[in-house]
Amino acid sequence: MTKILVDDVEIDVPPHYTLLQAAEAAGAEIPRFCYHERLSIAGNCRMCLVEVKGGPPKPQASCAMNVRDVRGGPDGSLPQFFTKSPMVKKAREGVMEFMLINHPLDCPICDQGGECDLQDQAMAYGKDASRYQEDKRAVEDKYIGPLVKTVMTRCIHCTRCVRFTTEVAGITELGLLGRGEDAEITTYLEKAMTSEMQGNVIDLCPVGALTSRPYAFNARPWELQKTESIDVMDALGSAIRVDSRGREVMRVMPRVNEAINEEWISDKTRFIWDGLKTQRLDRPYIRENGKLRPASWGEAFTVIAAKVKATNPAKIGALAGQLAGVEEMFALKQLMASLGSPNLDSRYPGSPLHPKNGRASYLFNSTIAGIEEADAILIIGSNPRKEAAVLNARIRKRYLTGKVTIGLVGEQADLSYPYNYLGAGPESLEKLIKDAPSNLEKPIIIVGQGALNRPDGAAILARVADLAAKKGVIKDGWNGFNILHTEASAVGALDLGFVPGEGGLDTAAMLKPGAIDVLFNLGADEVEIPAGAFVVYQGTHGDAGAHRADVILPGAAYTEKSATYVNTEGRVQMTNRAVFPPGEAKEDWAIVRALSDVLGAKLPYDSLNGLRAALYAAFPHFAGLDTISAGDASSISALAKMGGKAEKAAFVNPVGAFHLTNAIARASKVMGECASLASGNAALAAE
Repeated sequence: MTKILVDDVEIDVPPHYTLLQAAEAAGAEIPRFCYHERLSIAGNCRMCLVEVKGGPPKPQASCAMNVRDVRGGPDGSLPQFFTKSPMVKKAREGVMEFMLINHPLDCPICDQGGECDLQDQAMAYGKDASRYQEDKRAVEDKYIGPLVKTVMTRCIHCTRCVRFTTEVAGITELGLLGRGEDAEITTYLEKAMTSEMQGNVIDLCPVGALTSRPYAFNARPWELQKTESIDVMDALGSAIRVDSRGREVMRVMPRVNEAINEEWISDKTRFIWDGLKTQRLDRPYIRENGKLRPASWGEAFTVIAAKVKATNPAKIGALAGQLAGVEEMFALKQLMASLGSPNLDSRYPGSPLHPKNGRASYLFNSTIAGIEEADAILIIGSNPRKEAAVLNARIRKRYLTGKVTIGLVGEQADLSYPYNYLGAGPESLEKLIKDAPSNLEKPIIIVGQGALNRPDGAAILARVADLAAKKGVIKDGWNGFNILHTEASAVGALDLGFVPGEGGLDTAAMLKPGAIDVLFNLGADEVEIPAGAFVVYQGTHGDAGAHRADVILPGAAYTEKSATYVNTEGRVQMTNRAVFPPGEAKEDWAIVRALSDVLGAKLPYDSLNGLRAALYAAFPHFAGLDTISAGDASSISALAKMGGKAEKAAFVNPVGAFHLTNAIARASKVMGECASLASGNAALAAE
């Protein structure tokens, strides 16, 4: 630690701290445009100037000068710098005046208005008049895709967007061309960006040069109600803020959560909101003569009750989809038990993941933040760039710090960082068990659903567990055996035991023709239900599940209810209701509770608090919000003994179209445009 004086305040800070960081530690506010704590230092906006005592006779950029570079006085006095001296004030006002020479007077019509760094700092350091009479320069706007709108005349060349796309997103499509007055930010060939995280440049831009194209001119920030929640577009549970006006979600923004998403979110998370308003199910429907017709709740329940009471419990089943919350799955599980049916499942056909194998057998045990400690990373049957874009950025962050080996078994893909390609399928695992080094300190294995959701999934899981046991992936204080889920509901469902009971049918068995007569479908849109079964679909959108349904019960989306989700690392989180469901749609747990009464199997609670009390009594770890109950690592060693014969077929990644993975995404016009663009780029790359 180094002692330094900041405006006569003595503090102890590490010598590698910049003067800007030291000033913040002392409570001094330093304006900045180009500096960002998660990006490399550019030092090109000059707004963060400070005066260094005994230093050069001019202000210094505090973002680019370290504490160790400031010398003390010859009399042994401490090194010192000032953030509020007359020199600093004059210098900052000069920088602001220089920036505003060419910046247009767009504030009344700029989408950044109300949350613009330049606006805020101009209030503190700007003047009421300019000494410059020349015409302002103008720059042609660039098309960089359907997500980010550009007004490049406003750009102040802070290069935050360039550094983010290059360093965090891992693409080299955005840069600064030209010099002097001709300098401009652009995609090099003026094509759309391809990153799954490009929307983060909107938050990074300190002016209105890069704004959200779908959100443009929809609302002002002071009109919006802000609700803290979590994302369910993948299994990470990124921290988000849902901004709404009235009954509409207007946009989704990231929140800082160092343990999961830092301050980044994927484009699917950010731009999914228009899908919450289209193709919504807002009233019950009943199928008559092959066509769906609107019905009342009473009519729908009566039809379901008549069908259930005429059906053998062994012929009744239930499936839970990828966006289902813990509460509704818990209620549906209890309802199925009351009806006497053991047929329920939440997994893809072939998945070997099961709570009987222990919680550690299906969690991302190293945790997401633990990736930064790994010295070797092996990815099996997964493309984390499409399955969990924010987690992939964390892997890239670890790669950039050096001294890590990354290997991939499965489909080759551009992961935004280099890796060693080790093979396409199970045979490569056998070779790794023999040849991989076993002297690593903190290795991790990331197993994707592409390696597990197949007929030989149990054998693959056993092989990977064997590899982990023999190569020191699991040791005292470290568990690097990780399952990467793609669905927000997956871990919560396994924690609940939403799997077949004794003698019950799993997903694959229930989907065989004639296996089930009545099927309760809780938002499962990714499976094909055969003809013959009477399907009760409970969900939010007119997607595949609704098209196959005989009765539709409209539910609430994740922004319209308070629901518990457990992310891939086992962290319990909760969404908060930002808006109310449309029309006659209800919260999902309430629908199951009301239906249970009609079916003569009334559930023992009448409120969400009552349901949660029963849930916490049965599964106490759900009460620990934002905590992880670690699994017993010894259960992974038991997995290795399961054995089984693996097929030779190569692993196939479970996510093909990143932007179209669930019903909300498929209802989104913006996601449709992105998917079309991505498929076109893929076709060009194949040629």
